[in-house]
Amino acid sequence: MPSTSEMLFILAVFILFFGIERLPKLARSLGMAKGEFQKGIADSRTSTEEDLDRAGKTERAELAEKAEDAGIEIEGKSPDEVKEELNQEE
Repeated sequence: MPSTSEMLFILAVFILFFGIERLPKLARSLGMAKGEFQKGIADSRTSTEEDLDRAGKTERAELAEKAEDAGIEIEGKSPDEVKEELNQEE
């Protein structure tokens, strides 16, 4: 973590390069970029956790396994048709 004097030096450099009038816009843009970055990390984490919950199986393989357990024939059917039949079974 930068110390106070380092932060002041960085602020002075920003003011020299960008000018005082552009500093708020730059700070806003940096804040928005940080938010987007954190959102991307959260999405990635969620996706990874879902993958781990499925034990590495693809969504299609998991659907086929559920259909097989329910005794539903999946040959020649689209995933949406199989999902519909599974929902009717429940």
